[in-house]
Amino acid sequence: MHGRVAVVTDSTACLPADLARQWGVSIAQIQIRIGDKVNEEQFVPADHLISAMRNRTPVTTAPPDPGTFYRLYQQVAQYADAIVSIHVSSRLSETCKAASRAAGQMRIPVHIVDSATCGMSLGYAVLAAARVAGAGGNPRRVIDAAVKRCRASSELIYVDTLEYLRRGGRIGAAAALVGSALSLKPVLTVQEGQIAPQDKGFGADRALRKMVETAVSRAGEGMVDIAVEHFGNMGRASTILEELKPRLNHVRDAVITEVSSSIGVHVGPGAVGITVSRAE
Repeated sequence: MHGRVAVVTDSTACLPADLARQWGVSIAQIQIRIGDKVNEEQFVPADHLISAMRNRTPVTTAPPDPGTFYRLYQQVAQYADAIVSIHVSSRLSETCKAASRAAGQMRIPVHIVDSATCGMSLGYAVLAAARVAGAGGNPRRVIDAAVKRCRASSELIYVDTLEYLRRGGRIGAAAALVGSALSLKPVLTVQEGQIAPQDKGFGADRALRKMVETAVSRAGEGMVDIAVEHFGNMGRASTILEELKPRLNHVRDAVITEVSSSIGVHVGPGAVGITVSRAE
């Protein structure tokens, strides 16, 4: 019989706390610096962060340090024989690197998985892994479930401005859009682990329509989980979900969630996104 496998992730997975508790997922918190104050993102309310950003207070993020991961792994090791630790793309953050340094000090196996994505694409992959772990799956099966789900998921992101991505150095291939007309509202995606342009629209309404159309196309005819994510834009997120629901044939789960503050720092106030994740 296989020993218990614990699943760990980081706060960019945007997992609601009740879901994390239900499936026994442990979460390492990304750190956020606002001015000269640093805190774990779970203690940084979105409205406080948005206010600071709009007031142009310097805001940055940093991965959990190796010590934080080590302490978390030690807690998990009290009841687990192996750990699968699934994290935000290494092209967007050094979280995987910090986790790997801590993993090397552990007495039980710790498997680090670079999701090559973020947001609820990562969140749904973590939940898929946790379900397999909860059913008694060994580390290989847990890892395979996570990787398969990551590959079957995609992120679509609308931002009011590319400025926050540019400031944080997370702009990736979308850098080519910087300097375009101010009316240009791009739809972005995560491609090969980094932010990349998906589509361009002139004006917010057109860009958002394109995002919804692309999400419907990506969902296809199979069973999907859908998440609409936002940063300080609940009204727009609710509207998008209501537009999506009748156009999708087979939806297992549909949620609205505010993105983690660490993602919000980079996408900026008003951003919304759609995760399309093909279910098992």
